[in-house]
Amino acid sequence: MGMEEEKIVRAAFRTMKGLGSQHLRQLIAHFGSAVKAWEAPSNNYLQIFNHEKWIEVILKERKTVDPQKVGDNLNKQGIGMITPEEQDYPPLLAELADAPPILYYRGKLRGDAEVLAVVGSRQATSYGKSAAKMLSRDAAAKGIVIASGLARGIDTAAHHGAVESEGITWAFLGCGLDRVYPPENRRLAEEILVKGALISEFTPGTPPNAIHFPARNRLISGCSRGVVVVEAAERSGALITVDFALEQGREVFAVPGPIFSKVSRGPHNLLRQGAKIVEGIEDILSEIPVWTKHVGQVVGYKKQLKETEPSDGIEHTSILQQLSDVPLHIDQITIHSALPVSSISLALLELQLAGRVLQLPGQHYVLARES
Repeated sequence: MGMEEEKIVRAAFRTMKGLGSQHLRQLIAHFGSAVKAWEAPSNNYLQIFNHEKWIEVILKERKTVDPQKVGDNLNKQGIGMITPEEQDYPPLLAELADAPPILYYRGKLRGDAEVLAVVGSRQATSYGKSAAKMLSRDAAAKGIVIASGLARGIDTAAHHGAVESEGITWAFLGCGLDRVYPPENRRLAEEILVKGALISEFTPGTPPNAIHFPARNRLISGCSRGVVVVEAAERSGALITVDFALEQGREVFAVPGPIFSKVSRGPHNLLRQGAKIVEGIEDILSEIPVWTKHVGQVVGYKKQLKETEPSDGIEHTSILQQLSDVPLHIDQITIHSALPVSSISLALLELQLAGRVLQLPGQHYVLARES
């Protein structure tokens, strides 16, 4: 049995009405594979399902569904399939007990991806959209994949930010990949596909029903190391994503907003409950250990430096002698260097670009240690 056959049969099971990822996981766990489950005698299903409804559905559909035709139809639509056993399946998502046994995708996936989720209100303000775009642009420029849900508002801004930086972004849909929802984001979807991917656990033909979006949100947080909330009402889909993130052990971040805005209430409540405040990308990088080794370097991506490192002039030497693993504020560096602030700022920037110094929030600096 090859993986391609296994994927096709998993996709065939998912075409059965009402048979979702949970039921497919049960079948695979019991029989060892979807192929074996497809070929199993009807009485064997009694050991899995105590409700005859699912047994009837499987036995009826198995007579009419041709797995090979299901696979051919997906190929014609340019839709790929991937399972948790394969290398390019989102790595953190694959570790979860409830990882979808099959994901549908268009575009490109990569198994070494480091992912940050950026989510928020559909009724976003100009401030919120600007913040989401800025954070996503800066993160994507450092090689971090931006995950969001292609929804109106914050999600759209997050995807745009990643695209503008020529980075990678993944859009998780609450419908089949034979359509784009909302429809006005069709052009954005095509831009995402240049380097990134559209992803769904729903078989093509599935409409964008409201009941599908919590499942979609679970995947957004599940594939990410951290989730950033940029604007959200007190009850919103973004906060559902946060609930999943907490269950999955992900870092939760929130962008503060104007106190007069109702979509600031969600992030502010998260901050009261211990979410990390975000005013810039450094606030996120400093909280995730694998992302803090070097500015501009993320695990799984090649470190990019200038072709030539700066020569160690008086400014560089003075700074490097002061820095260690203990954060030092730029004012302290300036005082002990007896050099103009402009010279120190320029030297710090050059050392950061060379990967020798790391900037932390609040204009604090440390030496960037090689791993």
